[in-house]
Amino acid sequence: MYTVIDIETTGNGIKGNKITEISIFKFDGHEIIDEYTSLVNPECEIPYFITGLTGIDNNLVRNAPTWDEIASKVLEITQDTIFVAHSVNFDYNVIKNEFQNIGINFSRKKLCTVRLSRKLIPGLNSYSLGKLCSSLNIPLTDRHRAKGDAQATVILFKKLLRADGAEKVFKTFLNARSQEATLPPSLPKEIFERLPNSPGIYYFKDAKGTIIYVGKAVNIKKRVLGHFYDKANKEILMCKATHDIDFELSGNELIALLMESAAIKKHFPLYNQSQKRTSTEYAIFSYEDRNGIQHLAYNKLKLTPNPISTFNTITDCRLFLEELCKNYSLCPKFCHLQENISSCSHYSITNCKGICRGTESPMDYNDKVKSAIEALMDKNQNLVIKEKGRHAKEEAFVLVLNNKYKGYGFLPRHEQIDNIEALENFLELQKENMDTKRILSWYLRKYPNRAISFTPLSI
Repeated sequence: MYTVIDIETTGNGIKGNKITEISIFKFDGHEIIDEYTSLVNPECEIPYFITGLTGIDNNLVRNAPTWDEIASKVLEITQDTIFVAHSVNFDYNVIKNEFQNIGINFSRKKLCTVRLSRKLIPGLNSYSLGKLCSSLNIPLTDRHRAKGDAQATVILFKKLLRADGAEKVFKTFLNARSQEATLPPSLPKEIFERLPNSPGIYYFKDAKGTIIYVGKAVNIKKRVLGHFYDKANKEILMCKATHDIDFELSGNELIALLMESAAIKKHFPLYNQSQKRTSTEYAIFSYEDRNGIQHLAYNKLKLTPNPISTFNTITDCRLFLEELCKNYSLCPKFCHLQENISSCSHYSITNCKGICRGTESPMDYNDKVKSAIEALMDKNQNLVIKEKGRHAKEEAFVLVLNNKYKGYGFLPRHEQIDNIEALENFLELQKENMDTKRILSWYLRKYPNRAISFTPLSI
């Protein structure tokens, strides 16, 4: 026995989504044997755009029963039936959530007419209810009203029950171990099946092939399946929009994290929240003025010639320059910590030797600046991080030059690499940013022995 169900809602996401209308047709596979249709008072405002789509407004539902009042009827008519809907996970989860709000557990086997249609009627351009009804000559009246859509879904479901190969497909879909009810309605099972159980990144794509989400995983297939089980509002909406999934192997978690970060910044996917923002970075640099005095200054990294050291914020730059001034007896004025003054008067830096007052020679002062810069350059690390490759005959690496992330690459295991130029032939250049710094900092703290220091001339 089946109950074919359609609902209209306030459209506020899954957990905040309230039902405004429900229609249920109890169907034995041949005939409709019972029906229940009702408006529902959501006990909240209905947005204007929802009214424009469905025609259901606040006045229409003002005197309608609440969900609490019709819950027993919904439980009764669906008892011992298979829950059927077009994009079943949406309707099922909204109804399940409505029951949870009043302290009732709702659990039914379910079938999705979108997934059944893709399997039993392959080759159509679209499997939306409207397009399916048009292709199959199914009458569809009162579109975007629960009863009209549910009646059309009953006719569609009846056709699917009688399609060639239906018995085997239905049996597979209803198998307790089948993932069919879990997969997004528009995602072919074959696409999910080809996902590897390996580290890498994956891309969720919509009907137009646009990347809507990028994720990373040490086991791509397992992680993707986790999205389908997740009942959070964002996950349900994202999965509903997913028509395809692509992937890239990384061989290890570190490169997967770096690949994910770069892909998010490149594609700016709709459902990725973190790492979208391109942060402004700052850097310290030096220059000589017309009087031959060497300055240390800071600016946005992209505007900085030959940066000596980079920072995430302008505050970090200033604090670092203050420490340099104290440690090397430099002048706050010539380190641009104080502007538009004739001589320095910094509240915490008091060891300036007088370059700003003409009591210290430019040569002596420049020697101190040179010492500060050399100390900074000595701290810059050159690192190669070696990791597992994408297969047994390969190893992966990440390259850091002068404390700056340069990229990652993959090497054949038999390749002899003894200098940086040879290594760069296999390097996929990447941009450093706050997120890559955070990823590498986490990795080096966790696995300090996996990084190899080297001089620029040899590895």
